[in-house]
Amino acid sequence: MTDEHERMMRANQANWDARTPVHLASRFYGLGEKLDPARWFAAFEWEDLGDLAGLDVLHLQCHLGTETIAFAERGARTVGLDISEASVTAAADIAARAGADVTYVRANVYDAVEALDGRRFDVIYTGKGALCYLPDLDRWATVIAQLLRPGGRLYIAEFHPLLNALGPKPAEGEGTELLLRHDYLGGRDAVQRNATYTYTDGPAVEGATDSYEWMHGMDEVINALTTAGLGIRRLRESDELPWPRWPQMVRTPSGWWRLPEGEPRIPLLYGLLASR
Repeated sequence: MTDEHERMMRANQANWDARTPVHLASRFYGLGEKLDPARWFAAFEWEDLGDLAGLDVLHLQCHLGTETIAFAERGARTVGLDISEASVTAAADIAARAGADVTYVRANVYDAVEALDGRRFDVIYTGKGALCYLPDLDRWATVIAQLLRPGGRLYIAEFHPLLNALGPKPAEGEGTELLLRHDYLGGRDAVQRNATYTYTDGPAVEGATDSYEWMHGMDEVINALTTAGLGIRRLRESDELPWPRWPQMVRTPSGWWRLPEGEPRIPLLYGLLASR
């Protein structure tokens, strides 16, 4: 990773520290209501993950830990890791109030092996807006391989590169048309954003508003994992999202959202299961 990438990741760390109080108070996360960690998961994720009871599970780039708690509730020995100190502190408080046994660690993903003292895991989970903050997927996949026990599994539930190309959050003045606005494939420099407002409701972010994102196509994700020695076991593409990206989206029986009949059926989220 270059010095410039490290600078950008430090900016992202400061930005996520600044986002955290906004997210804690947002309706989007709904932390003032009854906590329901499972609502952030599609049914197929649990099918692919299988029984987690008694397993060591690591959630990378966990932010507030709203999903992390779900693994502990299913009987896993659970660890969440995030680059933001503010996020990790908030996540630990949320888990404690929920009575969930989760350990949280503040670290850059690329430093996870050292930060976790060489501990190995049966399952690693990541996604839903995580990979776009990583400049080097080859190095990320190598870290994954080092963290997994032999036979261990990685599960990625991530926003599809097509959704990222359409824009995962409407920009000011943007219409509802399905238009390609960003790269699908990676390989270019980072996209710099002024994250004055985040993907949640709430007030403006105070302080560090600059953030950087890197686009990664499906080929880049899969090739990074296979090069690191992981085998791809399953790939799913879903037309549902846990929030309504476009105002015309309709709620499904799962409680998630999809485009209405008459709109193109396109992948918005993907689930990838790999094993070491």
